Amino acid sequence: MQSFIKFMEKYFMPYAAKIGKQRHLVAIRDGFIGIMPLIIAGSFAVLLNSTLFEIVPVLEPLKGINGNVWWGSFAIMTLLLVFSLGFNLAKGYKVDGLAAGLISVGAFIAVTPPAGEAGGYLDVGYLSATGLFTGILIAILTTEVFVRLTKRNIVIKMPDSVPPAVSRAFAAVIPGIIAIYVAGIIGHIFAAIGAISLQDFIYNTIQAPLEALGQGVFSAMILAMLINLFWFFGLHGASILDPIMNSVYLPALEANASAVQAGLAAEYNITRVFFDAYVHLGGSGATLGLIIAIFIVSKRRQEYRTVAKLGLPNGIFQINEPIIFGVPIVLNPILFIPFIITPAVLTLTAFLATASGLVPATYVAIPWISPPGVGAFLATGGSIKAALLALFNLCLSIAIYIPFIAIADKQAAKERNLE
Repeated sequence: MQSFIKFMEKYFMPYAAKIGKQRHLVAIRDGFIGIMPLIIAGSFAVLLNSTLFEIVPVLEPLKGINGNVWWGSFAIMTLLLVFSLGFNLAKGYKVDGLAAGLISVGAFIAVTPPAGEAGGYLDVGYLSATGLFTGILIAILTTEVFVRLTKRNIVIKMPDSVPPAVSRAFAAVIPGIIAIYVAGIIGHIFAAIGAISLQDFIYNTIQAPLEALGQGVFSAMILAMLINLFWFFGLHGASILDPIMNSVYLPALEANASAVQAGLAAEYNITRVFFDAYVHLGGSGATLGLIIAIFIVSKRRQEYRTVAKLGLPNGIFQINEPIIFGVPIVLNPILFIPFIITPAVLTLTAFLATASGLVPATYVAIPWISPPGVGAFLATGGSIKAALLALFNLCLSIAIYIPFIAIADKQAAKERNLE
């Protein structure tokens, strides 16, 4: 184990740290975080329409209100992300974020095809998760153009007497025009070819294959394990892989929500909140199970019990940094195996239960701090079976951790005898 840790510290950690700080991935992560309140609002609207407003007939006339909320949030998810991503990427370069976000939105609209062959109105379907990867690529491209031109001072400079807001607006004119023209030219090239739009090309060649790959249980298990592998070396695995997790699994959540909104069955088994509802119970590695296992088994390692007592309130709400760094789990060879395999096992059991129809698919974006059981209940629109599945997975995580906590206890006893 020590040789493995040394190998990973030498060859894995430097690259992992660079990935975690990579400017574009950080901007994508922060972009998704920025739009999360609206995603939750849209999910809440779908949840009300598919549950409470169905049960109470007198409330049915109010479904239109929730429909409006959905149109203003989930239905334009990509448009929201484009602005948020452009804003955050430009801020990372210390350039006008507001201008970059607005230019990114304009560029994205410029490459979005109209509805129907005759042209006319914008095809709003591309504003949802269908156009997600196109939005990410266009926002990055146009923001890079805008930033590079701005940093080379290819701008209109105003006198010092002009208010700062006016100066910033004029400074963005030339870089903004060039950036949006770049997007317009790309969109025109695809339109001139006539076979397929840029949106459809990116969706068919990048987004759809990745979404299909993400629905495989083994790829989901590997991603869940990778998050914990980063954490084992002290790196924030959830933040590092958030751009990938959101890009692959948030469209599945939006598709499920849209299907339920339309009165249809949810299509995808694995969504972004699937992991929060069934896998990250107490945080990455299902460490709430570890805390309970310590209370059950550990009698000699008082430091474990002390940290577990302090970490329990946080663990109930999916916050586990006190446990990861307090036990610690980081670079702890005894806890390496359960910490890595637990998310894979929980992903497998939750997938099998969902795919078999035992529990409904998740379609509601929930706050990640939702306690185990409660989160699954909300994410599935109020399924008791889903809540029980989450609690079953919690018990499963406890069972996986118990033998290794017992080993740690025996090791502590040996150390005391040697003293």
